Amino acid sequence: MSIQLGMPQPREEAASLPSAPAARPADAPAGLADRYGRRATDMRLSLTDKCNLRCTYCMPAEGLEWLAKQAVMSAEEIVRIVRIGVEQLGVRELRLTGGEPLVRHDLVDIIAALRSNHPGLPISMTTNGVGLAKKAAPLKAAGLTRINVSLDSLHEETFTQLTRRPFLNQVLAGVDAAWAAGLGPVKLNAVLMRGINDAEAPSLLAWALGRGYELRFIEQMPLDADHGWTRRNMITAAEIRELLSTDFLLSADPRARDGAPAERFEVRRRVAGSADDAAGPVLGTVGIIASVTEPFCSDCRRTRITAEGKIMSCLFSREEFDLLGLLRSGASDEALAQRWQDAMWIKPKAHGMDHVGLDAPDFVQPDRSMSAIGG
Repeated sequence: MSIQLGMPQPREEAASLPSAPAARPADAPAGLADRYGRRATDMRLSLTDKCNLRCTYCMPAEGLEWLAKQAVMSAEEIVRIVRIGVEQLGVRELRLTGGEPLVRHDLVDIIAALRSNHPGLPISMTTNGVGLAKKAAPLKAAGLTRINVSLDSLHEETFTQLTRRPFLNQVLAGVDAAWAAGLGPVKLNAVLMRGINDAEAPSLLAWALGRGYELRFIEQMPLDADHGWTRRNMITAAEIRELLSTDFLLSADPRARDGAPAERFEVRRRVAGSADDAAGPVLGTVGIIASVTEPFCSDCRRTRITAEGKIMSCLFSREEFDLLGLLRSGASDEALAQRWQDAMWIKPKAHGMDHVGLDAPDFVQPDRSMSAIGG
């Protein structure tokens, strides 16, 4: 089947050469390497900045001013950028993000085109799950490998408080549909907010384990549009482990972490009156992504492209470099690859949040929120 992928006309500002990082040394390693010996092989690409939820840790209640359609990468541009990443720069895994990817009308066509170009490439997607029930099977048929769904609460009132939308039943239906479609392992992402849903941690884990889903708790990061984040209010990884210890015993997963953002733990249920080492069989695993308090910057393997085609070497970076403008100016694949390599070469050694005080007075939050960056 032939897939027609539209190409917008060049933007006026693309007539002049977009800003670029300083060139990396001629003897630098191949691929998306940086000055500290890391090499990015995991590509996070945002399809849109739009979202149909208004999560308190991401967006203001009134939402954000969305990018103009012309500013967002077209399907054809996405396919070309991914091809360069895979064929020239060593990308080995692709995660499609947003905003909310499901709001793109051409999502299935994009995935089908990516799969046609790269039959063996793992392609995953992070979604809030609204509308997933109807689209899970077509996404699987198009070539999506697996899916991550954000789910912070199983209680309708709490879910609505956190997301400002009464869509819990839609999300749960979407999770089940993803599993039925074969988009596994289905991973669930939960952000715990102090005094709101933190007490739900054990029950949320029990629910996920009982259905074969992989739950991952994520420390709230300073990527909210309201800039209301403080370290003092954040539920830390240590606190998450303590919350789970009321019902479960956690032990290190024997599998290598291999650059993954989540530290995984095998989970056993506590047995009343038993010793810790006699707590029963392994029920599954749980992950904790401790970007703030237990950062994994030294083994970071991610490169990010925003919905308007900007390269971000780090989720918390305040520097971005334009790839889409260069593409629309008529640049060759080789020139685009060089821009991408130059941008990744200057990736910072670490974000530095683990060295600041409780309220992080020395940390300068990025201007963009998570939805505008793409997780």
